Amino acid sequence: MQLTVWTYEGPPHVGAMRVATGMRDLHYVLHAPQGDTYADLLFTMIERRDHRPPVTYTTFQARDLGKDTAELFKTAARDAYDRYRPQAMIVGSSCTAELIQDDPHGLSLTMGLDCPVIPLELPSYSRKENWGASETFYQIVRGLADKERKAPPAVGENGPRRPRANLLGPTALGFRHRDDVAEISRLLRDLGIDVNLVAPMTASPADIARIGEADFNICLYPEIAAQACSWLERTFRQKTVKTVPIGVNATREFIAEVCAAAGIPVPDAIDQGRMGWWSRSIDSTYLTGKRVFIFGDGTHAVAAARVASEELGFKVVGLGCYNREFAREVRAAAEKYGVEPLITDDYLAVEDAIEAAAPELVLGTQMERHIAKRLRLPCAVISAPVHVQDFPARHSPQMGFEGANVLFDTWVHPLVMGLEEHLLTMFRDDFEFSDAAGPSHLGHASAAHAPAAHAPVAAEAAPVAEAAAPASVPAEPGGWTDEALAELGKIPFFVRGKARRNTERYAAEHGVTTITRDTLYEAKSHYAR
Repeated sequence: MQLTVWTYEGPPHVGAMRVATGMRDLHYVLHAPQGDTYADLLFTMIERRDHRPPVTYTTFQARDLGKDTAELFKTAARDAYDRYRPQAMIVGSSCTAELIQDDPHGLSLTMGLDCPVIPLELPSYSRKENWGASETFYQIVRGLADKERKAPPAVGENGPRRPRANLLGPTALGFRHRDDVAEISRLLRDLGIDVNLVAPMTASPADIARIGEADFNICLYPEIAAQACSWLERTFRQKTVKTVPIGVNATREFIAEVCAAAGIPVPDAIDQGRMGWWSRSIDSTYLTGKRVFIFGDGTHAVAAARVASEELGFKVVGLGCYNREFAREVRAAAEKYGVEPLITDDYLAVEDAIEAAAPELVLGTQMERHIAKRLRLPCAVISAPVHVQDFPARHSPQMGFEGANVLFDTWVHPLVMGLEEHLLTMFRDDFEFSDAAGPSHLGHASAAHAPAAHAPVAAEAAPVAEAAAPASVPAEPGGWTDEALAELGKIPFFVRGKARRNTERYAAEHGVTTITRDTLYEAKSHYAR
């Protein structure tokens, strides 16, 4: 186990909480010490849910370890059932409680609770959050699906019936899952397909029982639903739509796969948003070839790389994921783009890779947002883990054609605004931008009588100018003169890091002890050959 300040995934019982919190009339009894109740904050504070997770903790303390902790679990489970009367319960242990081996499932079976009880075996020291969510959903589907329930007549037999699909994978605390479900449900409705159920998010145990009534399943989030979809294929002979509809091209492929599974023709015309139009426009050429580094969960990272390369014309210079279960998919994608795959859950390794790649845009998690801020690089979040600002009140999907519009806004704007920021920085010393400037073409008598609205321009420009120069100047050989730092600050921020590294490397190779303005331009000429 590695001690860390940040972590991409929590323990597997947090994944189980994400499934339980997304569902209705399901309760999770978690054998856990007092401190593990912190997990509630993930949902109430970060996701801004209006109710706490349906989880009862045994909350044993150190002094309880010399007593009968099994009885604590039985009391907590009995009280939870009497209070909430759920349709079903899941029971399990956190990483700490796993060590005392109280067997929550065996204990719950001896209690005679009047509802199905589903055990969770989540090895906390070898698995993590996404795997825990996947295993929990799989066990719920396997335990509650009604295998005797007959599938409805096929389309066209015994009267017309619209095809039905299950949307599987969305959970609580998922990145834009709520909005993705709304967008894909609308898309299916336009195609003439009904949604049988969405699970685990919004589903109840009674809904899970009728999961076999759908004609096919749509695996929206493979990290969560792939295992359950595989079981449903074997048990109910339901096809699985595996294309993840992130980006215009993937959404078109998704529609074709859905229509094939539903046995209906692909529509000739459908609204495909504005991403395709912008990608063909003259404006898009300003950003063609921008270098992008991508890191996140396997599904979102691979999808983002495709959108960046095929639809925005960016150059993928880094690609990786933190969930090792999807290493194969990420390695295949990295080979396609000619980059070395980065499979790690160590954020420091990710930071080193970003710094070495010198990208002009970072697409990642909230960890990469912090890393990019420190490296003064534009960044957009594409994957969990995320913070509160990535759960907007507005509709902001990642999937479907509207999701492609959101990606366009989210990824392009940091680059465009970065150019504007650079222009403000570049002209900050121009006399016309100075507070002491004389009358302007707007007719103001003087800067002293200028409207207050003009003040923020100067106020905002100042921090940019300060940020332009590197924070520290090394005293050893290779140190920078003030003149050289000032010149470095004139280079656009999205390539400034690369320019600094090249200059310092040039100085080291040529025995230059102090980097001057001339050294900077000599290095530029040297590496431009």
